[in-house]
Amino acid sequence: MRTGRRLALALPALLPAAAAAPGWAPSRPIRLIVPFTAGGATDASARIMAERMGPLLGQPVMVENRPGAGGNVGAEAAAKADPDGHTLLMCTIGTASINQFLYPRLPFDPQRDFAPIALVSMVANGIIAHPSLPAQNLREMIDFARRNPGRLNYATPGNGSSGHMSGEYLKFRTGVDIGHVPYRGTGVLLPDLLAGRVDLSIDNLPAYLPHLREGRLRLLAVTSRERWFAVPEAPTVIESGIADFEAVAWFGLQAPARTPEAALRRLSEVALAILAEPATQQRFRDIGAAATPLDAAAFQRFIEAENAKWSEVVRVARIRLE
Repeated sequence: MRTGRRLALALPALLPAAAAAPGWAPSRPIRLIVPFTAGGATDASARIMAERMGPLLGQPVMVENRPGAGGNVGAEAAAKADPDGHTLLMCTIGTASINQFLYPRLPFDPQRDFAPIALVSMVANGIIAHPSLPAQNLREMIDFARRNPGRLNYATPGNGSSGHMSGEYLKFRTGVDIGHVPYRGTGVLLPDLLAGRVDLSIDNLPAYLPHLREGRLRLLAVTSRERWFAVPEAPTVIESGIADFEAVAWFGLQAPARTPEAALRRLSEVALAILAEPATQQRFRDIGAAATPLDAAAFQRFIEAENAKWSEVVRVARIRLE
């Protein structure tokens, strides 16, 4: 949560006057592409933003789920859309940063083909087990995996997702042999985890919170540097004995490159105004996420810092996807 607090404290300096003149306005409904299925943190974050953006922009903002290839299918659709302000992408740590280091042949360039609008939110990943797994915490899970190499598997919402990277980094740091099972989003992953068809999930926490609270699933650890506000009883991976382990997912708004500057500026103003609303901040907290607004310039610098971090993780862990 330390990063989230720093970003939240920076908001007053970033937030434009709510009554600022529009300068640009959409002439038809806006399409907000979500590169994962409904039911996950990316989708939930997008819908919170879309619901408030529509009234402020004077046109509906329609969420369109385009899952596949770790978010690459939806990101490609957004990158190739007309750059007129009427198509946006709910980007993720994968589409905006990690995937370019994982996939040798991306159908888009995340640095050249998108313009930043605003960072929206962050969420910790959870290492979540089906109750049948004979482990009450992460340390016991690691010990079990070492005694039974190749026995366990972990599911994620897709190749290149923050859950996948967290899992591979965990394997690299501990030396355990655990198989990866990629899905096309959290919404299709959850039923298999609840049924015990996969042993573990490493994924954004929000969609799992109801099942954790009702005892249908077990949270072994969170991947944030500090304990996450939504599950304060859960230890971090660091507390579980793996030093300096941090992998927090984030979500933001981007537009196709060459979108007019006036449109980008207005979209950023509206996004930051929404994220300043206490009601919106509470809605993010209700789903287990933290609103962490940054304007377009600060968001671009944030992405560059993430690129430096994750390119090194991918290199050290020797992960490559086709």
